[in-house]
Amino acid sequence: ARHGMEALVILSSDPHLSEYLPEHWQVRQWLSGFHGSAGTLVITSDQAALWTDSRYWDQVAHDLNGTSIQPMYQGHPDVPSPTKWLIKQLPEGRAAHMDFRTLSTTAWQHWHDQLTPHGLSVADAGDLFDHVWPDRPALPAQPIYAHRSPYACRHVTDNLAAVRQAMTQASAQWHLLSSLDDIAWLFNLRGSDVPFNPVFLAHALVGQDAASLFVAPGALPESLADELAREGITVRSYDDIDAALRGIPADQSILADPDRTTVSLLELCEHLRIVSQPAPSQMLKACKSLEEIEHVRQTMEYDGAALCEFFAWFESALGQEPITELTIDEQITLARSRQPGFVSPSFGTIAGFNANGAMPHYQATPQRHDTIEGDGLLLIDSGGQYLGGTTDITRVVPVGHVSAQQKQDFTLVLRGMIALSQARFPTGTPGGLLDATARMPLWQQGLDFGHGTGHGVGYFLNVHEGPQSISPRLSGSAATGLRAGMITSNEPGLYRPGKWGIRIENLVLAQAAQTTKFGEFLQFETLTLCPIDTRCIDVAMLSNTDRSWLNAYHAEVRTRLATKVSGAAADWLHQRTQPV
Repeated sequence: ARHGMEALVILSSDPHLSEYLPEHWQVRQWLSGFHGSAGTLVITSDQAALWTDSRYWDQVAHDLNGTSIQPMYQGHPDVPSPTKWLIKQLPEGRAAHMDFRTLSTTAWQHWHDQLTPHGLSVADAGDLFDHVWPDRPALPAQPIYAHRSPYACRHVTDNLAAVRQAMTQASAQWHLLSSLDDIAWLFNLRGSDVPFNPVFLAHALVGQDAASLFVAPGALPESLADELAREGITVRSYDDIDAALRGIPADQSILADPDRTTVSLLELCEHLRIVSQPAPSQMLKACKSLEEIEHVRQTMEYDGAALCEFFAWFESALGQEPITELTIDEQITLARSRQPGFVSPSFGTIAGFNANGAMPHYQATPQRHDTIEGDGLLLIDSGGQYLGGTTDITRVVPVGHVSAQQKQDFTLVLRGMIALSQARFPTGTPGGLLDATARMPLWQQGLDFGHGTGHGVGYFLNVHEGPQSISPRLSGSAATGLRAGMITSNEPGLYRPGKWGIRIENLVLAQAAQTTKFGEFLQFETLTLCPIDTRCIDVAMLSNTDRSWLNAYHAEVRTRLATKVSGAAADWLHQRTQPV
């Protein structure tokens, strides 16, 4: 009211448009109490509503219970979008205020196009929360370090040369980067400013002859700054990015990715010719090199060995000692920590027993978690950050008795995962066209799941990486097509609210299959190495092709991991990879 605002929109976002946010930028979470990673909070003078997708429908109802905030189940046919809701709330001539430092230019265009025809506008709110959040955490400034050989398989010079070549093709003299994984990849640097992602807060400005890296003072060791200087890279203060953009001579051109550049930064470039297209580094880092792929294969063996150790412990401890969903996270992280090159989890472990597993992004907390006992299904989605790659895997295991219905559901999901694993398709095929492959066994039974089937995965970088994904919501743009070297998750699921959830996930590598007169075709290599629990399968529902794939996969898992495990873990591996 003091600022004359009738509507304030708070996104789950920061100036780098990251998925996982430093605490300083977790404004929506602090204000609403909703802890999911995605959501849009809209506040008017007398109402507040929070939109989130089907991954969080159960969680948002729980987290907002007892507040005055109305949960809005985004995607439900009876629920209006935030823009349509605001159109009904605001009289003509008013504005929806948003912090332009956390709003992408693509998102601004969407809001503008939706509201303007109804006499409404989008205005900059700035950051109001320093005034109302008394103990707001400071911005992180953890030490930055180099990702070095043998794991860093591309030199900074080569990365810069590839980006500059793309700049030349786009007739751009400058390139602005704020997306943290792109910056970390470009300069072969890593950090720990953002939970689970080995990145650091930074902006970058790349010219044809020099580059500048904008980071918190003191975060980069002087010796590392000297190394960068020898590559023509100047290290400047994080806050200097505004002045640097203003200082570019007028009428020059700058390449800025509209999905990864905020409105506030682009406004500083108004005196320049803006080339609006995807950041070149998106495709460059998505297509892993042969050397990187070899490191990933080795990392998958380490990760698989850790999982053998964990599951052997779990099966021996079940019923013998108290195990909660929190215990799962502790033990699986402990097992990974014993493997070479392990740095951290790649995201918060999802361990959901029975009904909790039906919430795709459920997170157990000290205040809200279940004990693993009785009968049912335990869903575990976890991953690790290693110097040689990033892992992400989901397995569902039985606890006590498994019902016939649970086995049928599990088998339908498994058949979809196997079908996608065996897909063959032309180079450049958008992932959205492959999505139906994994859903078909479910669709044939009138079933479905609300999330995408697959996301790109980084190389010791973000566990969610673009530009590719396998999702029905993905456009058919050539810029998001699958290419050789891309690593993507394969994770169909099925969720019965209040009962159980099933998701089976492997990471797969797109690689050359064959070249014919019709073009170049790709196929998937399954990278993840961990048994799929056959006790949950209704074997009679498997086709001969399904059975052959599963047995071949388990044979490879057993062979690749046999020398990496011993004792109880080796016994568990042998038992869980028996053919069906």
